[in-house]
Amino acid sequence: MPLRYQHGYLRCVKRKSGPSQWEFLWRENMGGRRIRRTAVIGSIDEYPTEELAQAALNGLRMRLNENRNRQGQQVNLVADLTDHYIEIELSDETEWHAKSTCTIYADYLNRWVKPYWGKTNIRDVRTVAVEAWLRQLRHKDSERPLANGTKAKIRNIMSVLFNHAIRYEWLEQGRNPIKLVRQSAQRMKTPEVLEPVEIQNLLAELESPFRLMVLLDATTGLRRSELLGLKWRDIDFSSLTINISRSIYCRLVGKCKTQASRKPVPLALDVAANLLVWKESTLYPKLDDWVFASPRTDGQYPYWPDKLLVKQIRPAAVRADIKKRIGWHTFRHTYSTMLIDNGENVKVTQELMRHANSRCTLDVYTQARMDTKREAQQRLVKMILTEEPSEILLQRRGPDERLDITP
Repeated sequence: MPLRYQHGYLRCVKRKSGPSQWEFLWRENMGGRRIRRTAVIGSIDEYPTEELAQAALNGLRMRLNENRNRQGQQVNLVADLTDHYIEIELSDETEWHAKSTCTIYADYLNRWVKPYWGKTNIRDVRTVAVEAWLRQLRHKDSERPLANGTKAKIRNIMSVLFNHAIRYEWLEQGRNPIKLVRQSAQRMKTPEVLEPVEIQNLLAELESPFRLMVLLDATTGLRRSELLGLKWRDIDFSSLTINISRSIYCRLVGKCKTQASRKPVPLALDVAANLLVWKESTLYPKLDDWVFASPRTDGQYPYWPDKLLVKQIRPAAVRADIKKRIGWHTFRHTYSTMLIDNGENVKVTQELMRHANSRCTLDVYTQARMDTKREAQQRLVKMILTEEPSEILLQRRGPDERLDITP
């Protein structure tokens, strides 16, 4: 006999002090008896309407009906699967993902997947239909198509979502319809990489502590969440190392992105000296204070990264006559590129970037600079041709013509 779907009952309860709160009531079978259970969903300040409170408890409701959802004849919607996944995998208690990953996954699911596929039975999602949907995705504020990288992320998150359904036996093994979805992740434009002289000019236009932020980021390749998540206790001046133990995203403190990300980072002596000078002048020099604590929050939080870009770093780049559009990840791309360009070992570069494998280091972050490619090409040409380029051009142009040969 099929199990009944338990909708439960949502009510708003007044409290003696504080705002009213939403409570969810349902019944469980315990030893042959039906026992009533109650869970607090949140206050009326958090969820002003019943519709918002219903949306917030949907993940809990799906968890209560797990046994029913395993029955093959039952209809499970993508919206229900999404809420269940967010409730189980992306909650504050989860240890599978960093806080930034949880926030981004939930945002992608709620912004793109749930509005279009929410009312579709998970068994009716088809590979070709998902491919066609991805091709037509556009920015909501314009008609510009989404970047291939963004579409690839949506595709990958959907695949994770359906693997979640298989794990909880809502779908049979091998029934993930996203597995064969084709979606290129090829970049629409090459990431910007700064030249050493451009970094020098940028630093010259910045004041403390923003100059130190850029200097530290350009010489360590830290992600912005790791850079702003640093506390003074993480910096070991005696051994010249930085211990990466946390990240901060939207003021949510969590663990780092991957296990490889938690490896210590070497600290150059010159950069350490600049950090010491900043520690002596900052209002927040205690071990548990943020290295780049924001005075606007009385040191409770570090600076907001997006505001730093808009108000400090990009205006400084304009003053330095840098035409490239700079983001926080620009410094990470530059760091990897300069290491390889200096002839550093690929394994060393991978370890400094704290990547799980060298493929990501070379394929995603590292570019060969034009000067380096030209020099490598010229060395090969000299192995083949015996005549000097000037001699060949003289034969073609004549001895009286001026030559402007750039080595």
